[in-house]
Amino acid sequence: MSGKFTTARISIGGERFEILVKPEPALDYKLRKQVPISKILAIEEVYTDASKGTKASSEKLSKYFGTTDVIEISKRILEEGELQVTTEQRRRLIEEKRRQIIAFISKNCMDPRTSAPHPPLRIEQAMEQAKVSIHPFRDAEEQAKEIIEKLRAILPIRMEMLKVAIRLPPGDAPKAYGALKGYGNIVKDEWRADGSWAGVIEVPAGLYGPMMEKLGSLTQGGVQAKIIK
Repeated sequence: MSGKFTTARISIGGERFEILVKPEPALDYKLRKQVPISKILAIEEVYTDASKGTKASSEKLSKYFGTTDVIEISKRILEEGELQVTTEQRRRLIEEKRRQIIAFISKNCMDPRTSAPHPPLRIEQAMEQAKVSIHPFRDAEEQAKEIIEKLRAILPIRMEMLKVAIRLPPGDAPKAYGALKGYGNIVKDEWRADGSWAGVIEVPAGLYGPMMEKLGSLTQGGVQAKIIK
């Protein structure tokens, strides 16, 4: 197979259909970026075996896709099928997914011994020790939850949401409230006559410390907080 193009394929009813695509535009499309199909296809043909140049018959295309339009069929193959990525693309995708997974675990998990999040480097080292495999296209959060289970044998780790009652003092409340919204889901929201704010936020355990540090800085230490769950 030429390094200038790769394949995308789909199996329907036991039949395989393939298209020849340009690697980078095809990957962009797979990652849901807006790319015209005409910029992706290396050749406007649908094959049953692209490596042998065996084209799919019009009868088969009509039977399994309901059309013989190569552009429409290619959209379905790219959206629902499997894209063969290059070695370099796969390396890039896995590295990006690894960063997303580490960020998710650091944000949403804590060390039950200290009630503090594990540093990203510690999580990365534990992932290497556990020899976890990362899929380049699967959702990062979905994979992270599976990986957390594997890390339990190596790290004391717990995934937990905290419910925190917070009071922001008058004067500093508006700017602190703006920052607070970025840390979790506010479930109780009350602005008081004196200009202060009181409410309850659900926040990943790993973000509790950073949230309190930020609010303390914005309120000159005037924030009041209590974990209620």
